[in-house]
Amino acid sequence: MPSQRQISVRRAPKYVPFLVAGGVLGVIVAAITSYAEPAPQNYTQGSVFGYFLVLFAAGGVLLGGLAALVLDRVSLRRARRATVEEVEEPAAPPAEATAEGGQAHDGGHSPSSADSPAAAGTSSTDEDGPEAGPAPAP
Repeated sequence: MPSQRQISVRRAPKYVPFLVAGGVLGVIVAAITSYAEPAPQNYTQGSVFGYFLVLFAAGGVLLGGLAALVLDRVSLRRARRATVEEVEEPAAPPAEATAEGGQAHDGGHSPSSADSPAAAGTSSTDEDGPEAGPAPAP
């Protein structure tokens, strides 16, 4: 008997791109801030840029992480519940059929995991039973 489970389906943000984007934005703001004005006496333009780089890059990473957290919370509210059903996979074809150069399938469209209803987070039941595949070759 196939088992059914309830799952939550949602689109969650990836944190690393948000952190990197915040850091890059901080570097750009640091460059604009440090090179907009001449450096004060006793400081080089590079040291001023380095100071602002640490300050704004760290702030940008923090803001990028905060934006990712906010989007993650929003995606939790928009999450949908779905029922998935465990489906047993058919047995593998005999090894001699593929070793002799014969095709293991009918040569048509090879199904992928994206084509299956279970991968989409939905459950489907066929009233006629399991899907009939190609007849085995004699």
